[in-house]
Amino acid sequence: MNNFEYKNPTKIIFGKNTIEKLTTEIPADAKVLLLYGGGSIKKNGIYDQVKTALAKVDITEFGGIPANPEYSILMDALKVIKDEKITYLLAVGGGSVIDGTKFLSAAALYDGAEPWDMLKNKERPSKGLPFGTVLTLPATGSEMNSGLVVSRKETKEKLSMGGPALFPTFSILDPQVITSIPQRQLANGITDAFTHVLEQYMTYPAGGLLQDRFAESILQTLVEVAPTVVKDPTNYEAASNFMWSCTMALNGLIQQGVPGDWAIHMMGHELTALFGIDHARTLAVVTPSHYKYNFEAKKEKLAQYAERVWNVTEGSTDDKAYAAIEKTEAFFHQLGIDTKLSDYTKDYEGTAEEIAKRFTERGWKLGEHQSLMPEDAEKIVKMAY
Repeated sequence: MNNFEYKNPTKIIFGKNTIEKLTTEIPADAKVLLLYGGGSIKKNGIYDQVKTALAKVDITEFGGIPANPEYSILMDALKVIKDEKITYLLAVGGGSVIDGTKFLSAAALYDGAEPWDMLKNKERPSKGLPFGTVLTLPATGSEMNSGLVVSRKETKEKLSMGGPALFPTFSILDPQVITSIPQRQLANGITDAFTHVLEQYMTYPAGGLLQDRFAESILQTLVEVAPTVVKDPTNYEAASNFMWSCTMALNGLIQQGVPGDWAIHMMGHELTALFGIDHARTLAVVTPSHYKYNFEAKKEKLAQYAERVWNVTEGSTDDKAYAAIEKTEAFFHQLGIDTKLSDYTKDYEGTAEEIAKRFTERGWKLGEHQSLMPEDAEKIVKMAY
């Protein structure tokens, strides 16, 4: 196992009717900017719960953060932060709202002229406005980590960053919120969390026995609860296990001491930037092709995953590894998630070349060995057509 240092300062408040605990988490003298998305929180009662809990707090609101937090919209929010002298941010939403809030936390105290440069330069902010979250859509794990992704329509880019200042101070996780989430988004959330685990697990044996079993237990739990979550989101037991699995998938715990991949995400981000495809669905598009292309390097872990998560016990290492890829793709299909780029757009020709060009311009090398070159990414994306 590799050396590591691990610190996660986010306080988790988990369970039924926990939104009311906002009262004790946000300083009474704070000037708060409440950030949210398309307005669904005003239909499902979450907005009212937040406003009731913060009745005595000075609140300004900013809604309309889209599913992939858009830079130009975040710049409008940044102006509000500066004009209103905001001292505390509260994200009420899913990963996109939380990611956007993290970016604003850093941008509010950024000394440079163009906050986008933080993303371009992969800066790691050491200061930011304090912020908390009320999670409304389990998926990204952003409620308990310091990472974020922001899109920019103007340049058709989707870039990520993170830093020690960008952990939420607290996050409220009430599994009851999923009862009003559309089936499509629930399927996306399961797929997103599942792939987060795979990115940290599906590399090569590194002696992280406990980390492997942490990862496998999250995958097993998602497989077990997925049918119930999609069919009956009012089932609290399934909802609570789903929500906590999404958080645990990307709070940093399972990646300690072991290698990580993340190439699937980097390629997926480009598909979202180019075509506007849901983030989780881009991951489902790239995952099978990525594992097939890198089969020799990953087959030992693929076979282990087949045995421990999918109960595939017959055959050689190669046989089990191939079965693992097939089982994973079938799981996505079971959730109603298509796994070919051509299922989402007719304009896919040239996409692989464009992604390779972008990776070349950025000087990117991907994968757990940093050995996946832009030309490899081109071949993987073509396999996914």
